[in-house]
Amino acid sequence: MLTFQHIIMTLQAYWDAQGCALLQPYDMEVGAGTSHTATFLRAIGPEPWRAAYVQPSRRPKDGRYGENPNRLQHYYQYQVVLKPAPENIIDLYLGSLKALGLDLTQNDVRFVEDDWENPTLGAWGLGWEVWLNGMEVTQFTYFQQVGGLDCKPVLGEITYGIERLAMYLQQVENVYDLVWTEAPPASADPNGVQNKPHTLTYGDVFHQNEVEQSTYNFEHSNVELLFSFFSHYETEAKRLIQLQLALPAYEMIMKAAHTFNLLDARGAISVTERAAYIGRIRTLSRQIAQAYYDSREKLGFPMLTRTPISTSA
Repeated sequence: MLTFQHIIMTLQAYWDAQGCALLQPYDMEVGAGTSHTATFLRAIGPEPWRAAYVQPSRRPKDGRYGENPNRLQHYYQYQVVLKPAPENIIDLYLGSLKALGLDLTQNDVRFVEDDWENPTLGAWGLGWEVWLNGMEVTQFTYFQQVGGLDCKPVLGEITYGIERLAMYLQQVENVYDLVWTEAPPASADPNGVQNKPHTLTYGDVFHQNEVEQSTYNFEHSNVELLFSFFSHYETEAKRLIQLQLALPAYEMIMKAAHTFNLLDARGAISVTERAAYIGRIRTLSRQIAQAYYDSREKLGFPMLTRTPISTSA
């Protein structure tokens, strides 16, 4: 059986062999792997790019106090981005499932059309959900626009839902029962009886976090303070954009977006206000995208001169 961490290690090894830079998670609160600069900003402009990484993702509104077996306010995605999207990208993805031990002749893998859009990032793409025996485990997207800019060339994104994939591979119905890792057994006791391996579950690692973060998200976040935070981050982002500092400005927008999500979870934003707040974030995201493009263009798009790594499934 593959443990949760072995699933991650297997994907890391597989995508390393396909020439991807294995990056670390973006060190801020984000709602999805797409918000990592390795996807959002690297999708902009003509330079080639291949990267893979785990991204802890936060969606405050999805918390259920640790009582729902498959819904979390904090979870993990494994993100792969390939630019330009190779012709054999689907074969590469299916190869990753084989690496995880799945026999594709014995499992039903379906690509269900599901075009993707992120209004706050001004991004959209043509895509599919990937269903494994009736459970969605991956989102597959060809990016068309990011920050309102056309993606030339198109970037291919593969986003694995690690918890869902692990639940299928381990055949468990409750996310908290997932085996995170198994420690080797201690030596035999004095009577010669061999001890069993120590199992660390997903619940051991994260259940208390789900309970407490849900309590904060829904009951105890300071609404007045969050509104002031949003205004501060928005103002700072505008100032940094004027200075052509796209990356620091992007950090401010990520902080603003998470603050918005916390306010949304608290029910502090009306339907009308919600659209307006999303519009404010989107406007700044587009300005940041343009500033980033301009900065890379000013440098002469330096990665264009490098020969891309060729890979096969």
